[in-house]
Amino acid sequence: MSGLQTVTEWGTPNLGQTVKITKVLHEEDTPFQHIQIVDSLQYGKMLILDGVFQTSEKDEWAYHEMISHVPLMVHPHPERVLIIGGGDGGVAREVCRHECVTQVDLCDIDGRVIELSKEYFPHIAEVLLNPPEKLHVHVGDGIAFTKNVEDFYDVIIIDCSDPIGPGEGLFTREFYRSACRALRKDGLIVQQSESPIVQEPLVHDIYCAMKDVFPIVRSYFSHVPLYPACMHSFMLASKVYDPLTAEITRKAPSPMRYYNEEIQKSCFVLPNFYKECLFEGKYSF
Repeated sequence: MSGLQTVTEWGTPNLGQTVKITKVLHEEDTPFQHIQIVDSLQYGKMLILDGVFQTSEKDEWAYHEMISHVPLMVHPHPERVLIIGGGDGGVAREVCRHECVTQVDLCDIDGRVIELSKEYFPHIAEVLLNPPEKLHVHVGDGIAFTKNVEDFYDVIIIDCSDPIGPGEGLFTREFYRSACRALRKDGLIVQQSESPIVQEPLVHDIYCAMKDVFPIVRSYFSHVPLYPACMHSFMLASKVYDPLTAEITRKAPSPMRYYNEEIQKSCFVLPNFYKECLFEGKYSF
């Protein structure tokens, strides 16, 4: 690995994204996954887990802002937020910017991701380096953590890796039922749900699984240059609030690099091929 000049994430056996790198900064196997941190020419430092590009210095905001602020703005007054995964600290950083949020629990199964992010990605992990009083970091299994909570959180954010290895159990109906119990009566959950181009069957399956548990399920998307095919989806499931009709009652934190007031609603406007994938299980790619 250290002698190569490129790294590639394979979205499918036929499609990959290759990035030129100048150096492998760190590489190790933990009990949960293979971690690589590389310095790339296009995106700066990158975090790679089990060969999958997770985040980079240059484009992390396209993902972290959209998975965080969209659900937090749908809920009229979120106070308690649970982040499952998110060991790089980017989602926690964005969530903690909301003054109405009084408690943030971050639960990541791999403590090494947290520690390495502090070392190599201080801007992304700044809230982990200087945690506010409302942030509580837990190293452990997010599935088990959620099972021990009932009627407590306003928003749950699933910032997990792909549904292989440690992240696999976070894409199941059983977990969604557990998350539903952990939410207050008007709570909502959002999960990164992969690419509607590269992982179409998975996007459809996540929608169907969430729809079996929650009365309202909406999909939205962001453009994340680091990921193969660039277009990345998120699934928002809610007990009460429909993001298509919810009244936004407060201003989002500022400044932002990607998110804005217009995107809050427009990100839920889906292309026709995306709708066919989501609702009918018809795949274009």
